[in-house]
Order: sequence, then C-alpha cells, then structure tokens
Amino acid sequence: MRAVVLRTLGEPEVLELGEAPDPRPKPGEALVRLRAAALNRRDVFIRKGQYAGIALPVILGSDGAGEVVETGAGVDTTWRGRKVLLDPSSHWGDDERAQGASFQILGLPHDGTYAELIAVPVEQLHEKPRHLSFHEAAALPLASLTAYRALVSRAHVAAGETVVVTGIGGGVATCALLMGTRLGAKVYVTSGSDAKLDAARTHGAVGGANHSDPAWPKALIAQIGGRPNVVIDGAGGDTFNKALDVLAPGGRLVSYGATLGAVQTVEVRRIFWKQLSVLGTTMGTSRDFRAMLQLYADGLRPIVDQAMPLDQAADAHRRMEAGQQFGKIVLTI
Repeated sequence: MRAVVLRTLGEPEVLELGEAPDPRPKPGEALVRLRAAALNRRDVFIRKGQYAGIALPVILGSDGAGEVVETGAGVDTTWRGRKVLLDPSSHWGDDERAQGASFQILGLPHDGTYAELIAVPVEQLHEKPRHLSFHEAAALPLASLTAYRALVSRAHVAAGETVVVTGIGGGVATCALLMGTRLGAKVYVTSGSDAKLDAARTHGAVGGANHSDPAWPKALIAQIGGRPNVVIDGAGGDTFNKALDVLAPGGRLVSYGATLGAVQTVEVRRIFWKQLSVLGTTMGTSRDFRAMLQLYADGLRPIVDQAMPLDQAADAHRRMEAGQQFGKIVLTI
C-alpha cells in the first residue's frame, strides 16, 4: 500500500509518500480502505519529537474514514462494504472519569491513517453519518470527541450558558463552537486573527476578541455584558490565567491542551476566591464518542479547512504549524 511513514524526526519534509506492507486483520479486527485522513496537532508534536513514547518507524494519523474491505476471525462479516469512520482511542479502561494505563491513540504506538489501508479492532468502527462526505467524516473523530467531552462530560454545559472557546481556527476549537451552539449555549471565541473571528461568527459565534490584545478578557466581558460560565482552552500558557480572570464566579475552565506551553505561574487566588472549577480532559470514552456522533446525526457538519492529496502531507503539516487553518486539514487518499 501507499503510506506516509515517519522514519526520521524533523521538519515537514521528512513526510514522504512511499510503500509499506499491507496490514492484515487479526481476530477481532477489520481492514479499512481509507478515503480520507485528518491532521491533528498531535501529529506535529510526534514528528518533531515532542511527544512521549515515540518509536519509529510509524504511520501518523489518528483520524480516518473509508470502507471496510475485510474482516478478521470472529468479526461479523456484514461489516464488509460499510462506510465507516474510526474512533481514534482504545483501551480507555473501567473508570469513566479518566483513561487507564493501557489507553492508546491511533498513530502511535500503532500505525495510523496516513495510508491506504488500516487494520483496527472492530469496536473502533462506527458507521459514517450518511450526510457527511468522507472528508467531513475524517474530520470528526479526535477533535469532536475532545470537544464533546470538554463541553458535556466535563463542563456539563447547559442551554443558555455562555461559553468562551479560545484559539478559534484549530480543529477542537471549531468543533467546540459548532457543538456548543448546537447545545444551546452562547459561544464567544478568541483568536489572534480578525479574519478568523469573522469566520467564527458565520458559524454561530455570538462574538469574539483578538487575544493579541492583553486586555481581551475585558473586551469579551464588555461584549457579553457579564462574565462567561465556561472557558474551553487548548492554549495553556498565559491564556490559562486570562481564562481564570474572565470567568464568572462559580465558572468552569476546561483545559484540553497547551499549545503555548506550560503555565509559569497560576493565579491560584482567582480559583479559590471565585469558587472556580478547573477541569482537565483528554480525548474521551467510547460512550462519549457515540454521544458525540448523535450531535452530528441530524445534519451538523464539521468545518473542513482544506483537502490535500496524501503526497502533500508535508505541506499540510506546514499549514497547521503556521496556524493558517480554520477547521480541519484533511488528506485525500
């Protein structure tokens, strides 16, 4: 099969399309011919050596959609020919509150979706929503699962509440905007790009603030006419303290990433004085995944920034690293 195999850590040019052995489905697995794969920031971190447990060579990619072409022993053969998308996580464990020690994500340590074929446990297969293209279906899994768990399982966002999503443009952030709006929340966003703020408004954001201005919390409070109930943040760094600042008393901050790096000093007094809840989240359970798909069942579509051929994986990584995207970057296979 054709695949982008990461053999050396480094800049995007290490991502070259080549040949790899065809995978074979083991008992309990299905073989999927992939039609599209989507990028995640995790792929960039692995490629640059900024991720734990890296073992090369490996095929990157956690998100994929395609058609089942073969089933292993013990798998219902009616899966064959069905159009599917993949749950990127496995072995969550018995505790719904947090993943266990055996938790894994497609694309490391096991080969991922930057390839024509992939063999996965049948439990990770879900039927593709009929109204979605393969590109849109591939854009769903990791980002929408993360956003769903942040909004629903962790923050318990209710209709009528005000939610701020930081760093709009990235995959999780755009999914959080769409799903938060679908849940009946009033969603505001931040970005360093006025163009992205405008784009967010076309997808349901009530308003937004440019976070290149250190006073963005005040700007948002003025727009809202008060303080938000929830902040969904994947930036970390100084944004973390800004989020604590902007929240209403009794509010919830959900952290799902740290693209800006570690928080140097946490304003702890804001947490205890304002009675805030600070919640961490990573990916989600299989129950979260099924519930997330239900939000897309009645016509909701993820935002696809751009679809690029598999042999342009390096260019796709450059676009993500430059922060140029609004929505998910997808590879056509």
